[in-house]
Amino acid sequence: MNDQECMYEAYQQALLGLSVGGLPIGSVMAIDGKIIARGHNQRIQRGSSILHAEMDCLEKAGRLTSREYQRAVLYSTLSPCDMCSGAILLYKIPKVVVGENKNFQGPESYVRSRGVNFIVLDDTDCISMMEDFVRTNPQLWNEDIGI
Repeated sequence: MNDQECMYEAYQQALLGLSVGGLPIGSVMAIDGKIIARGHNQRIQRGSSILHAEMDCLEKAGRLTSREYQRAVLYSTLSPCDMCSGAILLYKIPKVVVGENKNFQGPESYVRSRGVNFIVLDDTDCISMMEDFVRTNPQLWNEDIGI
């Protein structure tokens, strides 16, 4: 699967999260072009302080070897926050593809400075989905990003 196909799958995860009362942020992880895990933000649904989409995806991927992480690509509909970026750096995931960073921008330049190939697609569907959510759910949004 290519970057656009994997982002489509992450977007579907975001829609799933939204449909069950959560934030519309989705993530998938691929190794050698094959999706091995999918996740979506579940902070509200599971009463979790850490289950952002990327963390849910990493959890669902299970234990991987360092060689597997070094071949992985993490896709997220929204720019990863400090916590999720830390996990990316911890596991040395070499490539991150983000749908958008207009509604929120994590520490992208720092992640890039650590050698990660960080790509922002400026996907209009991802942008409008988050814009709509932020506008209609400002309290949930602010809670999720720590405001």
